[in-house]
Amino acid sequence: MYNKPLGMQYRRFLATLHSQLLFDWYLEVGCRSGESFAPVRSKTIAVDPFFRAEINIIGSKPALHVFQATSDDFFANGFLARNDIRLSLAFLDGMHLFEFLLRDFLNTEAAMDPKGVILLHDCVPYGLKMTRRDLDNLPEGAWTGDVWKLIPILQQWRPELTITVLDCQPTGLVAVSGLDPKNRVLADNYDRIVADFTDMDIKQFGVERFFASFEYTGARLVARKVFQMFRPVALPEETALVPQQITP
Repeated sequence: MYNKPLGMQYRRFLATLHSQLLFDWYLEVGCRSGESFAPVRSKTIAVDPFFRAEINIIGSKPALHVFQATSDDFFANGFLARNDIRLSLAFLDGMHLFEFLLRDFLNTEAAMDPKGVILLHDCVPYGLKMTRRDLDNLPEGAWTGDVWKLIPILQQWRPELTITVLDCQPTGLVAVSGLDPKNRVLADNYDRIVADFTDMDIKQFGVERFFASFEYTGARLVARKVFQMFRPVALPEETALVPQQITP
């Protein structure tokens, strides 16, 4: 039986997080309209192959780097390494096929501050149809694809990570901490992992087995506790940029 997340809406959670805490570098993959990263006050890197931003997306950010590219091309271009960037927080919401999210995760972790957090979106489906891999026959309404597989993959291959499944509507938000940028386990075993999981759907894996593998953490509770899991990598609030309009 599916256990649909019924907590705080995920964009509200993100907006509240960014209103409360300041980070050095923030990465978002899968941005399209820019609404999810518009409230961010940190230096931001936004990656999407097809931007359609019609709002003020820079706000009070000290810097905003926008890459209209696939995440694979972005990570391959070496921007993070060339600029000696260590990410404090990342939100991965790109292509909803698990092999893409797996690559995004391992490439992102390699550039993270070890005290940072990676957020994975859409990993908690509430129905079988929304988990389809067939891009030519997507269901009406929500589509998570099969990125739910990242939870069992990380549990199996990286058991030392801390995986917190937030009950954010509509399809969960997974916070991964305890990161190790030098860890090569996922990269070295990528082909094997993909081969093991590609043809498996959530029904074959076991819906009950999947939901029994974690307990929801209340997103509202995390917010009420002033986002403690994110604080180890937060900056002092007084370092936030306050833009001032100068009239010549």
